[in-house]
Formats: sequence, structure tokens, C-alpha cells
Amino acid sequence: MRLFSAFRLEQTRPEVFYGALAQDSVQLLDEWVKFDDVLVLDVGAGPAEFAREFRAAGARYVPIDHDVNVPSVHDGGVVATAAALPFADGTADVVFSSNVWEHVAEPERVADELVRVTKPGGTILLSYTNWLSPWGGHETSPWHWLGGDRAARRYERKHGHRPKNLVDDTLFRVSVRQGLDWAKSHPDVEVLAARPRYLPDWAAHLVTVPGVREVLTWNLLLILRRRPDHR
Repeated sequence: MRLFSAFRLEQTRPEVFYGALAQDSVQLLDEWVKFDDVLVLDVGAGPAEFAREFRAAGARYVPIDHDVNVPSVHDGGVVATAAALPFADGTADVVFSSNVWEHVAEPERVADELVRVTKPGGTILLSYTNWLSPWGGHETSPWHWLGGDRAARRYERKHGHRPKNLVDDTLFRVSVRQGLDWAKSHPDVEVLAARPRYLPDWAAHLVTVPGVREVLTWNLLLILRRRPDHR
């Protein structure tokens, strides 16, 4: 409930939402990762709240974003695109990517890149908002259910400017099934958890129900482990 309440403030008070989300991210990973001196790459870092929480937990945190102007990049960050990370294979103990997948044109390529830079035995957290969720259109929601272009035009009439997230430009129609299919088919990945991000653990079964999961999941959370390299 705390995270969902904060989520409602994402547009008006982003520091509240991202602060709560950063705390939740560290807590989620704490079950799988001991943060003392581990290297965390945050792909699509954006706001600075994640740096504060990961570093407080003891991690060596490196934010990565394509936008040179975002706060996280100003604090020891790297400017790069998620589909071509400037790191060697097996660099990081933990690779973290929250709410980026829906903003890239080739999400599977980005996910493959997350796996590539993760050490064998390392952990990946990937979460994203799917298109058919009530928040799939981001600031134009829920009117995106009537079409992304129509939702954008309505937003512009109401606010006097175009939305930041434009479908097929800066926002893409990703699905829950798309992420699950990628994770289950990737030969180097073991799925540790797959569930709705903003719902309690008991709601994990929703992601197994086709159709229903696309509306009720809101945001898919995948926690993955890169398999040891036996070659």
C-alpha cells in the first residue's frame, strides 16, 4: 500500500515516488544479494534516489543513463544507451533496470545486454510497466486504452503541451508475456521471481493467467540469476 500510494505521486511529487521505489528495490534484492562492496549497475538510472539507497546498503553503485542531464549521471554516472553498454562481459555483481523496458524500441536486445554485463552467478532485477496495465500510457493513462495517439491528443488539449511519453516514440507497447517469454527462453538466465511489482507476494499467480495478467499486473518484476558459465 505504501508503494502504491507513492506511485500515485509520480507526476506531481516524483521525489516521493522514486524514494519509495528505491527503498523497495533494495529490500527486494536483499533476499538474493549481500550488498557489501558489490558492484551494482543501474541501467536507466534517472533520479538520484536510487544512488542514495544502494550506497547506504553498502553497494558500489554506478548509474547509467542516455540523458546527460539526469541527476544520477551527475554523481559518478555513465552516459550510454541501454542497448550498448560500455562494459565488458561479466562486469557487475548486480544489474538493475527499473521502468526502462517500456521506453526502448528493442526491449529484448536491452535485456540481453543486461545479462551480458552480469557476472555468472550474478543477479538481475528487471521491472517495467506493461502497455495494457491501467498505467500503461503513463501520464496519458487510462485513456491509452482508447489508443495511444488519441490519449496524447487529449492530454495536449487539457495541458497545453504534448506528453513526455509518446507511443511508438518514447513509449512502447510491451506486454507481460513478452518479458516472461524472454526470461524463460534465455539460455543464460534462471528466473528466481516473477510477479506484479506493486502487488503483494500472494498475487504472483496473476502472471500465469494470459489476458488477465496484462491488465492486473501493472508492472512486471523479474528477478533473475545469470547461470554459471560452463564453457
